[in-house]
Amino acid sequence: PLGFWDPIGYTADGNVENFKRRRQTELKHGRISMLATMGYITPELTGKFPGYLSPSMGLKFADIPNGLGALSKVPALGWAQIIGYMSFCEISQDQSPGTPAAAGDFGFKVLTSSDPAEKQKKL
Repeated sequence: PLGFWDPIGYTADGNVENFKRRRQTELKHGRISMLATMGYITPELTGKFPGYLSPSMGLKFADIPNGLGALSKVPALGWAQIIGYMSFCEISQDQSPGTPAAAGDFGFKVLTSSDPAEKQKKL
């Protein structure tokens, strides 16, 4: 509805590749933000997993608070697993410019579509 909007002038140089990279990065960060929001809300609504997060430390999932309080409660090895999985997700698929992943299509057809016009609309 507003057309092209660039109030800070990031695209003033006219570099198309920089623009596409910024758009791809914005898609990725927006999706991560949505997942983080769901990760914060879901345990409040549905409860937490039963059992132990760290059996050796006697730490249950229920003992971990939501939000920033969890940063100091999750053991270092747990953070290593989280960072390892994030790294795997980053490098497991080619997201270079011109690939479907660069446009936000990771092959998960539940959220996108097999119909090219419908998929372009959703992406």
